[in-house]
Amino acid sequence: MSTPADRGGPLPAPSPDEGEDPFAVPFWRQRGWLLAAGFLAAALTLSLLTVVTRDAAPPLLETASAPGPLTRAASDTTGRPAGCATDDGDRATPEAPPADIRWRTIGGTRVPLSATAGPTQESGPVLWCFPRTPTGAVLAAHVIPAQMTSPDWRAVTRDQVVAGFGRDLFVSQRASISDARLKTRKNGTYAGFLLAEYSPAAATVDVLIKSPDGPYFSTSVRLLWSGGDWKVQPANDGGLHTELSSVSGTDGYTLWEV
Repeated sequence: MSTPADRGGPLPAPSPDEGEDPFAVPFWRQRGWLLAAGFLAAALTLSLLTVVTRDAAPPLLETASAPGPLTRAASDTTGRPAGCATDDGDRATPEAPPADIRWRTIGGTRVPLSATAGPTQESGPVLWCFPRTPTGAVLAAHVIPAQMTSPDWRAVTRDQVVAGFGRDLFVSQRASISDARLKTRKNGTYAGFLLAEYSPAAATVDVLIKSPDGPYFSTSVRLLWSGGDWKVQPANDGGLHTELSSVSGTDGYTLWEV
């Protein structure tokens, strides 16, 4: 069945009270868009904008400035890209935020950064070099997707999202939204996290978000260790995280205390 987006026509604009199919509601008026943090809202609604088949030709990433720090060959001795060195000894599940957390606004979303837990390197728009530890995975799960609302999202995607069909689909969906449109959303706040799964090869981080109006939502971000750093593993539908779920409170999460 085709949708307005499939046909290339404008999406209808029903009143906010109409409970219509999400394909019929402009993405900037969907509930998830208004409640989620910037990157989460963007990625969630991207999957509702268009249906792209495996035969479709997604926009390429060649328009990103080249080469990125993670597209170059890793060192033969460390397995990390040049310039990246971290302390990977702490394999404990984090029960508190790193003591050296500082915050930076990226694309309208306040994002936690740490000199010890990453990112320790910055190359243009790409914030990278996370420790191969549980805490490093937690920071990567917050920082990488948050950069997708910036005009330089293609460079970030090329370096910090695992290549494959899921990434191609994400690129196609993200390219359909203008950067100017992203600036109209309301942002939530990173409130906490839960490390749901961890190994040196892969991790799943549950991210807790507080909406501007108060309720809490949760979503999961999957990461793989690839090319000497943590990267987001997109789903086959192009999503960089699972669908947002309403949660009753903060129990079970480690809070950022912001």
